[in-house]
Amino acid sequence: MKAIISTQYGSPDVLKLADVQKPAPKDNEVLVKVRVATVTPSDSAFRQGKPFIIKLMYGLKKPRIQISGVEFSGEIEAVGASVTNFKRGDAVYGISPNTFGAHAEYLTLPATGTIIKKSPKMTYEDATGVIDGATTALSFLKNVAKIQRGQTILVNGASGAVGAYAVQLAKHFGAIVTGVCSGANVELVKSLGADKVIDYTKEDFTKHRGQYDIIFDAVGKSTFGKCKNALKPKGIYMTTVPTLGIVGSILRTSIMGGKKAKFTTAGLKQNQTTLGELTDLFDAGAMRAVIDRCYSLEQVPDAYRYVDTGRKKGNVLITVTE
Repeated sequence: MKAIISTQYGSPDVLKLADVQKPAPKDNEVLVKVRVATVTPSDSAFRQGKPFIIKLMYGLKKPRIQISGVEFSGEIEAVGASVTNFKRGDAVYGISPNTFGAHAEYLTLPATGTIIKKSPKMTYEDATGVIDGATTALSFLKNVAKIQRGQTILVNGASGAVGAYAVQLAKHFGAIVTGVCSGANVELVKSLGADKVIDYTKEDFTKHRGQYDIIFDAVGKSTFGKCKNALKPKGIYMTTVPTLGIVGSILRTSIMGGKKAKFTTAGLKQNQTTLGELTDLFDAGAMRAVIDRCYSLEQVPDAYRYVDTGRKKGNVLITVTE
């Protein structure tokens, strides 16, 4: 089968299209023919081995896992002997957070893992787009912030993959939503349901004293220290980027009764129930996929280069097989 592999850390130039052995499912696994995958900032981080904790986890000198890609949609090609919840031909979508492998024509993962049947209302592109961003947004809003109807929330990076879905989900939960993005993306964020949109090149949202119950930094470009004055007395600051600074802020605010800093490893906490909830939300019209660009498998290095610019809107997808 064809796959994008990397045998060293570095720029997108380390990514090569290669012929590799097609995997076979174990008794408890399914073999998925990948239709659509994504390229995300997290994929770029793993490609570069930055921050250094990635090298500690996945190989100091070179990546132990050569085929990247986490989010995918496709069809069940084969099932293991003990699998009963899927059959050949099922249209599915899911996440492969431990073994990656979505930047290839086929991947295997446990049938009880983070994979479910795709709704007929979803295209493969819709399904892959939703799972890239909406899973993280839902985890932060519902489980970390415990967002409530009528609360005020500001989403920093509202046009990105996580932010675009955070805006839609926050509106679904009944919050009053302010999105922050560049001027070029203001109309997009408005179309997603934001009540107000701030162009960060013209206005500094951190100067809005005491306005927000929740600040969700979906791109990790700010800090709790910069944002805390914009929070209400019991407000919550959340970020998707696990820096040493946020760890320190979490520890400090956890022993005090006022404003809180929060983080969660959202990608490792997904399951079939979460995906089912996202499917229901999509089918009900509570959110739509936000797709920026699509590339072929051969163009994956170019997709990484675009993601590395930090200017993508919503999802960058890879058409792996037609």
